[in-house]
Amino acid sequence: MTTSIHRRVDALRAGRDPAFVARLASGWAVLGERQFLPGYCLLLPDPVVPTLNSLHGDERAAFLADMASLGDAVLAVTRAVRINYAIYGNIDPALHAHVIPRFSDEPPALKHAQPWAYDWDAAPAFDLDLHRDLRDRIHAALGHAA
Repeated sequence: MTTSIHRRVDALRAGRDPAFVARLASGWAVLGERQFLPGYCLLLPDPVVPTLNSLHGDERAAFLADMASLGDAVLAVTRAVRINYAIYGNIDPALHAHVIPRFSDEPPALKHAQPWAYDWDAAPAFDLDLHRDLRDRIHAALGHAA
């Protein structure tokens, strides 16, 4: 089965994803295609696997550690009040982790809601001209050379 996660990992391997943030031990950190909250990122495993339960031992530990490290970097760069982490795979049945900064100035109706309550279709699409600095600062916070 080929999913959008498979296609995105293929693009990352080929150097064709401008939202690339960093290559980590377990996979790829990227900015989300929709920046419904600034700094929203994903961690995509490489190789792609169906679920977290498909990983064992050191591979599972590496993915979860990379997810937390990406969250630390997003937190430092965005100055969010917290990071939400989500792993579902219900729509796209391949492992990927959402790393979502949450802010004190979010609209009151959304501030305490699940991130999926946002209108993702209306959210700004990733744009290299607009999001390059954010992407590069998260990259730097992860400790990688720019």
